[in-house]
Amino acid sequence: MRLLTRVVATAAVALLLTTPAAEAAPKAEAASTRALSAGAVAAPDRFGALAAREILKAGGNAVDAAVATAFALAVTYPEAGNLGGGGFMTLYVGGKPYFLDYRETAPAAASADMYLGKDGEPVPGLSLFGNLAVATPGTVRGMAMAHKRFGKLPWARVLAPAIRYARDGFEVNAQFAGMLDNEVPARFSATNFRAHFGPMKAGTIFRQPALAAVLERIAKGGDKAFYEGETADLIVAQMGRGAQKGLITKSDLANYKAVWRAPVTADWRGYRVITAPPPSSGGIALMQMLLMKQDAAPLFKGKALNGAPYVHLVSEIEKRVFADRAEYLGDPDFVKVPVSNLIDPAYVARRAKEIDPDKPSPTKAVQPGLEKPQTTHFSIVDKWGNAVSNTYTLNGWFGSGVVVEGAGFLLNDEMDDFSAKPGAPNMFGVVGGSANAIGPGKRPLSSMTPTILTKNGRAAMVIGTPGGSTIFTSVFQVLADVYDFNLSLKAAQKQMRFHHQLLPENTIFTERFAPPAPETKSALERSGYRLVEYPGIGDIEAIQVIDGKPVPEADPRARGVAMVVK
Repeated sequence: MRLLTRVVATAAVALLLTTPAAEAAPKAEAASTRALSAGAVAAPDRFGALAAREILKAGGNAVDAAVATAFALAVTYPEAGNLGGGGFMTLYVGGKPYFLDYRETAPAAASADMYLGKDGEPVPGLSLFGNLAVATPGTVRGMAMAHKRFGKLPWARVLAPAIRYARDGFEVNAQFAGMLDNEVPARFSATNFRAHFGPMKAGTIFRQPALAAVLERIAKGGDKAFYEGETADLIVAQMGRGAQKGLITKSDLANYKAVWRAPVTADWRGYRVITAPPPSSGGIALMQMLLMKQDAAPLFKGKALNGAPYVHLVSEIEKRVFADRAEYLGDPDFVKVPVSNLIDPAYVARRAKEIDPDKPSPTKAVQPGLEKPQTTHFSIVDKWGNAVSNTYTLNGWFGSGVVVEGAGFLLNDEMDDFSAKPGAPNMFGVVGGSANAIGPGKRPLSSMTPTILTKNGRAAMVIGTPGGSTIFTSVFQVLADVYDFNLSLKAAQKQMRFHHQLLPENTIFTERFAPPAPETKSALERSGYRLVEYPGIGDIEAIQVIDGKPVPEADPRARGVAMVVK
């Protein structure tokens, strides 16, 4: 699925955990040697892309445009765009890498056993639907912090597109209408979801006045107008409604903090890869996969892209990555995460030697080696060469199904990303250990992998995707297709995607959009795999920069839009 080469004679990958948070924000306009012929955006819907274009044309930079897109998607892409969720932003500004963690946090009243029944086992659905599934949202504070540090235009200006979409309405897309008709399951029956998001017909105008009022308060009062005051009161009041009470208090909201962290950076194939650190597992997993594939190069020699032998070998790599993820990764503010050890070349090379070239390794034999497909992503570059890769989420489609009465926005079900019980799978079938146990103020482990590749000080690729546990495997595949197999980004987006993780045992998830060839499917089944079809894996929104010109590409699997902005 993806590729790698070492660029130093010792075969060492340079892991740079520098922390630029204390530095003054650089002047974006000063980056003339990194300047591009135009700006660009790849967003999951037309309205998010138009918001970015509007802000770039008004003289805003990539961060301004990213904030505008994030708020716009909270209106027009409510299945994942959000005010009531959280996420990660990877930035390249003024020639320097940055990473902002605005992941949700567990409320102060949360406890490790809060989703277990009397039998000590997780209660089905308790961490997924309704008030108790909701973690303290981080999106609004994260956007405010990014804008305060790097934004160029006034805060109210970048919120203007979102306010307009909410107040005046937007035209409902057929895909969104179909989700409301067909994909909103009965599990939301105990919430107030249907009262706010009833069935809609494509082409109708959807107006959200309560949400517009919330956005107007934020535009005037900044993030404080979300975490305190009227909006905070509405969120807390929502926690007390219904049979299942939530845990978020006014104190949880007022005390929420987004965090500038050092990104994981490494050299690969002449590029600097800038990606997500813990509490994301995605950056570490992506680098492990890239390195392991390179170490196993003799096994991959002559294997056709997405043929049965290729799929098997990549699945062997993924199985080991997920074993490490379950054991070692969690919120770095609570547990020590061995980042450098996990992507150390010697360690990864040892793991690559464990690959069985012919058949699936027994799942029980794949141990840690050291001593929700439902997010959304957008990528943006500006004419000064700054870049933003942003992934944020409500976790499941439409989150917990809970809409804040009087405010009109959905709340997340992010508590499901914790380990309700060590070894028990979450909604994506991914198991976790004690490192990802629930704790007050703790951030759940994530697979979100907003990534930027640079070369010679200039952004070369800005990429990311939704997809729960399939996120980093999808990003890996597109990078491999582009850089290993020399496909164009457009062609890489159309390729088959597949996903394998530690559990369910020997199961490869394929997709309806680009399914495996019949002979590939048969060969994998003969070797012991079970293939399970998904409607689509990932929604890659990416921008490749070629000779100073941005080439944005939206994933053909969904309703994304890519634009060059001159």
